[in-house]
Amino acid sequence: MPSRRHLLFAAAGGGLLSLAGRTLRAAATPADPLAPWAAAPSATHPDPRIRAAGWAVLAPNPHNRQPWLIELVGTDSLLLRCDLDRRLPVTDPLDRQITIGLGCFAELFRMAAAAAGLATRIEPFPEGEPAPRLDAGPVARITLGPGGVPDPLFAGAAARRSTKRPFDMARPVTSGQIEGLAAAIPAPVRFGAATAPEAVAPLRDLAWTAWQVEAATPAAHGESVALMRLGRAAVAAAPDGISIWGPGLEEAIARGELTRESLATPGQPGYGIMVERYRAMLAATPAMVWLATPDASRGAAFTAGRAWLRLNLAATAIGLALHPVSQALQEFPEMAEHYRAAQARLGGGGGGTAQMLGRLGHAPPALPTPRWPVESRILRG
Repeated sequence: MPSRRHLLFAAAGGGLLSLAGRTLRAAATPADPLAPWAAAPSATHPDPRIRAAGWAVLAPNPHNRQPWLIELVGTDSLLLRCDLDRRLPVTDPLDRQITIGLGCFAELFRMAAAAAGLATRIEPFPEGEPAPRLDAGPVARITLGPGGVPDPLFAGAAARRSTKRPFDMARPVTSGQIEGLAAAIPAPVRFGAATAPEAVAPLRDLAWTAWQVEAATPAAHGESVALMRLGRAAVAAAPDGISIWGPGLEEAIARGELTRESLATPGQPGYGIMVERYRAMLAATPAMVWLATPDASRGAAFTAGRAWLRLNLAATAIGLALHPVSQALQEFPEMAEHYRAAQARLGGGGGGTAQMLGRLGHAPPALPTPRWPVESRILRG
């Protein structure tokens, strides 16, 4: 889930979207794009699947595309599908990152259901793994039953953030903290970490170089720019995608320094602001962490997403900030050299595949990322 995303959008407002004979009823434009973070507003819904999904929509996902669609089946099951209009065909041409985001959703759903005493059976790709991209078939079948055991990591669900800011270089990440994170990641996903400056530096340099490649590739950068939301009003109108708002940014938008054109064009003020913000942020990185799987299958990416959600919550539990910087793991042609370097360093060999790379450190609390409410992601027959 790469990030230049601190600086995307699908369908704004209300309306009906047809998908493979089903209907998605989009909620009216929410008055507050951060409302879904407020103790999961669906907590009083009579259907436990909706209650759990009200938490699951808070899961991390690439470009904040929020690609999940929920089809309720019977009284105890649902099919998790991908909204195919919310994929990232340039930077994520195999839909691997989108699949990771859907895995994050499934794991947070499982945790929320367990907190309510419900066990969850998750069957990835019950109709087979689509290739080379995702299709309209189910990404997972999820079934609820009695007997769920609460997961302690769920306590941090409402406080989890992807912290896109410089970290405190005077506060190192300790070996004990790394051990705690590693304990949260179940096999077969492999957790890796670098905390020594000489180990962090090459990974930080790789992440910075890869980010520059994405920013300098017109199609890749244009995919982001076309989906940006500039300013609080635009974010409120469409609370998915790349949100550019908050102190400093609002003023730059009002002065005309941050426009889509200026953000898209090297040499323009907006582009320069973006580069300098990212350069400073990445330089202030005391530790790097990554996840790898034994193979590159679609199911492995889904499992890596479940593990990435757990890593996020484990970091939250011990007061650490986590920020994905996985540009070097993207599969578009211009990134090929850096992709090979990242896989050689992080993949573990023997066919292993690095799935996620992130910065880790200490930072002040960040605002949550805007979200559409769960009701807007439910398919109706």
